[in-house]
Amino acid sequence: MKELSLNVLDIAKNSTAAKATEINISLVTDAQGILTLTIADNGCGMDSETLKRVSDPFYTTRKTRKVGMGLPLLRLAAEQTGGALTVRSSKDEKDHGTVVTATFDTRHIDFSPVGDIVSSICVLISGNPDIDFVFLDETPERRVTLDTKELRAVLGDVSLAEYEVIEWIRKYLHSQYEKN
Repeated sequence: MKELSLNVLDIAKNSTAAKATEINISLVTDAQGILTLTIADNGCGMDSETLKRVSDPFYTTRKTRKVGMGLPLLRLAAEQTGGALTVRSSKDEKDHGTVVTATFDTRHIDFSPVGDIVSSICVLISGNPDIDFVFLDETPERRVTLDTKELRAVLGDVSLAEYEVIEWIRKYLHSQYEKN
């Protein structure tokens, strides 16, 4: 994928398929330019056999096609910059879910740009209005955040999928990027 925001969409979509009720997406870049992308969910988790095979492009649990390229492509993008990908998952009844973490050296010539992360977050929320999303994009210069639980507290019964709500979210996130 040409932009990391598309990887975020793909992996978060897997979280929704795993029946997650909360998905945390964070992009944290340190002063040395190392970006850590983390997508964590409280979905059903993966068993140990699935976890072993999850980075194999010829393994997928989907019925619609026989290949699963999301994590292998993210691993490749990370490793091309000297980074890495890890996947942890648990099916434990009390502590279930999956955490995907990828690290990238943003100064490396092969670093894929983050891309339009605001649109990716808006698509995820509008397509999954009943799931709580927590978003963080932090560098030494700026901090951009959004927590849909806070929005629900204000909006009450208004769906997060409403056009006006999504447009407000888009403008809110853009304004945080612009002021930093």
